[in-house]
Amino acid sequence: MSVANIKFSLYRKSTLMLKWILLWTCQPPLFLHDVSAVNLRQFIGCAVREFTFLAKKPGCGGLLITTDACWGRCETWEKPVLESPFIESYQRVCTYNMTRMVSVKLPNCKPNIDPIYTYPVALRCACGFCLTSTTECITSV
Repeated sequence: MSVANIKFSLYRKSTLMLKWILLWTCQPPLFLHDVSAVNLRQFIGCAVREFTFLAKKPGCGGLLITTDACWGRCETWEKPVLESPFIESYQRVCTYNMTRMVSVKLPNCKPNIDPIYTYPVALRCACGFCLTSTTECITSV
């Protein structure tokens, strides 16, 4: 495979990934509740939004929790370049700026299983670098 074919293949992969990201970010998450009059399809930025999820851990029953989480779209771009790694990127994610931790007791836990489940509540969100300590980050294409 020639260098030109490798570069075109990498460009095509990065373009497909960018299209997937744009398609995904144009759709509001399934668990978002409409708590404001903001048109989420046109919203650019990062905000605290209400979010519902099922809290669970092995040996306990699940508990539906409604909390505040970060949601939004931040400026992100990629472009092909001729030098390795063949992509120049600028990636920011909507992430936690300030949180508080909340603990709840999960139902129907087996004996010797700690029923306490702790999760973060977003107090303030902002566009920033993806930190693996608070966010699931895509590290490769």
